[in-house]
Amino acid sequence: MMKLRGKPHTDASQGDLLFARLQLILPTRFLSWLIYLVTRIEQRAFKNIFIRQFMKLYRINLAEAQHGRAEDYASFNDFFTRALKPGARVLDPDLQTLLSPVDGTVSQAGDIPDGRIFQAKGHEYSASELLGSEELAAPFKGGKFTTIYLAPYNYHRIHMPLAGTLRHWVYVPGRLFSVNPATARAMPGVFARNERVCAVFDSERGPFAMVLVGALFVGSMETVWAGRISPPHKRSGIEHFHPIHPVNLERGAEMGRFNMGSTVILLTPPGMLDWQPVMAQGNPLRMGQRIARFRS
Repeated sequence: MMKLRGKPHTDASQGDLLFARLQLILPTRFLSWLIYLVTRIEQRAFKNIFIRQFMKLYRINLAEAQHGRAEDYASFNDFFTRALKPGARVLDPDLQTLLSPVDGTVSQAGDIPDGRIFQAKGHEYSASELLGSEELAAPFKGGKFTTIYLAPYNYHRIHMPLAGTLRHWVYVPGRLFSVNPATARAMPGVFARNERVCAVFDSERGPFAMVLVGALFVGSMETVWAGRISPPHKRSGIEHFHPIHPVNLERGAEMGRFNMGSTVILLTPPGMLDWQPVMAQGNPLRMGQRIARFRS
């Protein structure tokens, strides 16, 4: 039987371990590609039933969405990546604060001692593993991080936590394991093993990195500067990119989206900010909400 890499912590239940081991033998890339195709079917009756059943299962209310009926969406993916009405999310007006880039739930938030990032009790991984480069990770050693989980019912567009200019972005091939709390408890280094897109920005406050982590059934990520990045899913070969033309994004501007849900990890350098009390594990967040305050 295939084994989990590293040792699961005792906080992981037998159910968590079983679910993690099952994923090791599943054809996760094929399943994600299949879901990619199904969620783009535009046959009216199929996509309407799909959307309505999903809304019922996850108790989704479209009151905040730009379009309020299943019939208004061209496909399930069009519904899943739906835009919100103007004013549905208000940015914290205090410019001395860092914004939540997404709607989601705080998985973890803390420091990056010796370049190590906490995943769950008993599990950690390195910033260089996550970003695919020691050079890119160096500015964040001793800094801070947060991991925010997007559930299926969340709004799935990703926004800028502060204004920034894209310096460098990386596509890191990997697996497509689930990133839900059960997998995070049971599977060591899952965020550094999954396919991901890492973007490093420069800002008036210093550099920061945003990492979009792919997951089971979440095999498609895109950014506003590159469009769809995956699929196709590569099995090896980290790819580094520098923007040909300047990419300047304002505070709160959209920077990308998940076609299906996943996780965003935000990294900041030492001395840049302090997390606000809302950044406790399990707390819900809304895009534009204050999550940290900048130091002077």
